[in-house]
Parts: sequence; C-alpha cells; structure tokens
Amino acid sequence: MDEPVRTLLLWCPDWPVLAAEIVDGVPATGSVAVLHANRVIACSERARAEGVRRGLRRREAQGRCPGLTVVDHDPGRDARAFEPVVAAVEEVAVGVEVIRPGACALAARGPSRYLGGEEAAAERIVEHVALSCAVESQVGVAAGVFAAGLAAREGRIVPPGGTPEFLAGQPVEALGRPALADLLRRLGVRTLGDFAALPAGDVLARFGFDGALAHRLAAGRDDRPLAARRPPVDLTVTADLDEPIDRIDVAAFAARTLAEQLHERLAGHGLACTRLGIEAVTAHGQELHRVWRHDGLLTAAAIADRVRWQLDGWLSGARRGGDRPARPTAGIVRLRLLPDGVLAQAGLQPGLWGETGAERERAHRALSRVQGLLGPEAVVTAVLGGGRSPADQTRLVPWGDERFPARPGGRRVGSGSAVPSWPGRLPPPSPAVVLPVPLAASVLDATGAPVVVSARLAVSAPPARLSIGTMPPQLAGPTPAPGSAPSATPSSAAALRGGTVGWVEIVGWAGPWPVDERWWAPAEARRRARFQVRLADGTALLLAVESGRWLVEAIYD
Repeated sequence: MDEPVRTLLLWCPDWPVLAAEIVDGVPATGSVAVLHANRVIACSERARAEGVRRGLRRREAQGRCPGLTVVDHDPGRDARAFEPVVAAVEEVAVGVEVIRPGACALAARGPSRYLGGEEAAAERIVEHVALSCAVESQVGVAAGVFAAGLAAREGRIVPPGGTPEFLAGQPVEALGRPALADLLRRLGVRTLGDFAALPAGDVLARFGFDGALAHRLAAGRDDRPLAARRPPVDLTVTADLDEPIDRIDVAAFAARTLAEQLHERLAGHGLACTRLGIEAVTAHGQELHRVWRHDGLLTAAAIADRVRWQLDGWLSGARRGGDRPARPTAGIVRLRLLPDGVLAQAGLQPGLWGETGAERERAHRALSRVQGLLGPEAVVTAVLGGGRSPADQTRLVPWGDERFPARPGGRRVGSGSAVPSWPGRLPPPSPAVVLPVPLAASVLDATGAPVVVSARLAVSAPPARLSIGTMPPQLAGPTPAPGSAPSATPSSAAALRGGTVGWVEIVGWAGPWPVDERWWAPAEARRRARFQVRLADGTALLLAVESGRWLVEAIYD
C-alpha cells in the first residue's frame, strides 16, 4: 500500500468563536459558546475552564457558566472570516484546500523544499498568519489529511513513515463519529490501531460503508487526494491618468492602450473575453460603470471600440439633449477594465453556415455604438419563453445581454414535438402583433345587446359585432341595428394603428380559454377569458374579457 501524500494542515482552534469575534465583535477572551440545535459546538478557552464542553445542552452550559455569552452558529460567517486566513497561507505556499472553516491543508513537499524543511515551513506559515490576520493557529504534518488534522491538534510533525504508529495510539473518538466510537468501545475496540487491525470485509459487513471509510482512515489511508484550489488570476487592468480626461479623442487613445494591455494579459493565460466591465472614476470621485456583452470573442480592437464608445457616451452626456444621462461633473482620472466573462480562447465554436460573419459583425458594431451613445436599454430584442398570454411569452432584453427567457417554455415529448407546459396557454398559431397596451372594445350579439361571460364561463350569446375605441360622434354614428349590413370600413388591422375601429361584423369566433392566475395572492390575482375572433374584413383578433371589460390583446397575421 502506497503511503498518502505528506500533508501540512493548518488548524485554528475554536474557529467559530474567533469568527464571531472577527465578524460580530464578540470578545473571544470571554466566556463564549457557539450553539447549533441547542447544543454547544465550540466554546472559548475561558468557557472551558468553567466546565463548558462540546455537546452540552444550552441550559446545562449556562448552569455551569452563568456569565456565558451564547452565539448562534452561522456557517457563512465562519467561511467569510476564514477567507483572509486562506489568502495569507496562499501568500506563502500555493495549492491550498479548505477542509472546513478553521482548517486548510496543502502538500508539504513544496513549502518544505523552498523554506528549508517541514518544521521551518510550519513556523513560517503560522507566523505569517499571525502577522497578517492576528489569528493563532497550529500546524501538523503527517501522511494524509486525516492524520495531519490529528497532528495539528497537538502541533506535531510526524516523521516520514511514522503515521501508522501515530494513528495507532489515538482513541476511536478521533474518528469524529460518536455513535461508531461508542459501539466500538462496547465491543472492546478502544484505539485506532485496534480498529485498523480488524479485517476490512468484516468491518464493511458489520458497520456499513461509513464504517469501512472510518476503517481506512484508522489505517492511515485517506479516501481521496488533496483537492487544492487555485488562486484566481487577477486579469483587471487599470490606468491612472495624469490629467483629467474630458475630450473624446484623448479618451479614445487611452482606451486603445488599455484594451491592448487587457488583451495581452488574457492571451498570456490562454483566455478570451466575452463580457467586459468598464469602470471610470472622475476627479470629483464620481464612479461610472457599464458592462458590455458579446456572443463572440472580443479582440483587442473590439475591446478598444467598446471602451471608446462608452467613454463617448459618458463624456457627451446631456450635451446632445434628450433623456440621456448628464455628463460627469469632472474629467475622468482613472479607467479600469474588468473581464467579467472569460473562456478558453479556443472554446467558442463558430457557426457552421457563417452566422458570425462580416454582416452580423457590422450589425453588432452599429447596434453597440447606439448603446454606447443612448444607453443599454436603447436597443432591445425579443426573447420567447413560457406564459399563457402572448405578452407573457415575450421579454425584451438589451442588445448583447444573455438571451434567457423570463419563464420556462415548452417541453419535448418522445416524438420530438413540443407540448406547452403552461395550462391555459393559447393554441397555435401565435399572434403576429402583440399590442403593448390592450385596447378597450365593445362586443354585441345579433340583437345588439352586450355579450357577457359569466363566472362559469358561459357566453350569453354568440358575438356578432365588434367596435374598438371611441370614435368621434360625427363618424361613429348610431349602434347598428340587428340584421343590418356592416359599415364599409378599411381593414381593422390598419385602423388599429389609430386606436379606433367602427362597428365590424364578426364572422367566426372560438373560445373562451379561461385563465385564473395567482389566486393565492389577492393583490396579484388575475382572472380573464380569451377569445379568437375573425372579422368580416378578414382581420383576426385575440380578445380578452376581464372584470366585465372586453380588450383587444393581439392581432393575427
């Protein structure tokens, strides 16, 4: 059996207590206990001196130490407070794996070789953590993470080849499995050496998979190698300008220089940028920020163009009028480019039929230019998704943003056809034009009475005539009498542009399709019924009845 990798593990005693001091300001020098599920999981040294131990219930711990300060367990707080400690370790040695908040490990070979041995490496790391983070820690070195963790609690460096002997003398409680340890003690197995001497097959049959894993640890065999994390690469480029920039030509020169630096840095790591963050700081301290997205790889020229366009948009400001944001109150003194989205340079597959060709690139440049001048919301495209009404199925997103639907769409069945996953969704075909604001309408039956839809979706009479909007009295005329011929009007689809349509005969209709949405939230509840109607002039409309009012929602092609 090969011995596991020599591991150096740094352990910070009572870390949940220290994290509460770092984040919440609870003094760790006092009597402090961290509780989870009403039991103590960590306590300070002073609390231990007064009889508080891990596993005690809250009432018993407070009975032993009346002045005990109780802190609730917060894993997020522990992790956030431990991040600076890990960063300090990475300043001395790379390849650190965070075991849990309060403990991290790395292979001992590297730091021991360039720091003059394992003992010197341990002293250097402990000292650096103390100076950088004001945190006391202990280091243990042994073969494997489990053995190194036990050695760290004693501040011990186990000599090479001595890990099995070191583990053999440890009590079974060191496995961190109270139920298993209690059972082993009742069976007469008191040390890890006694446990490791048992046949592996019998351990698996008697204690299951978790017992078999504990048996491997007791024998000095880790279940997995170190999963060392790689420190993130800082790809940000910054330019501090000698003089504030308030002219577009000077800003363009600075943008190109900074873009070339960013592109070279990305290329050095084999990366390319797909989403670029542009930040600027003015002489008055005003901070400006904008994110540009691109569905291809941003070259140095493309990065420079976007930075120049954005600076032009910022520096032009309100001088061009309209609803544009006001220009900065002072010149720009700092520029920063942040590659917010990166991937391997060969990781983007071009389109098979040239979708990413020159024409598409020219269109993208033109639309991006407009965004730089007028803002990201000036150019939007539609994204189809799920929903019950046509308006719900479309979402407008700024050009270059991720084109994700706001709601999930249909699902695929075994035959490959799409089945709507939204009950109450309109059947195909979909309308060609969806009105941004539905138009009020009037629907009459053959006798001239308004058509009413009851709460049980019963239609009072077949729809016979439709009028949209309010027309001037001299043009509208009286309501048509039953049986009279429809008035000669232009196409209703064309007349809808003006928001009004005179009385038109309905020659076909279908529905109703009911929708009762968010009934559990009275403030957001919506109940309506929809109809498809075809008019005498050939126009097809999507109507809805809501709260007794008829509305025109969309037009079919």
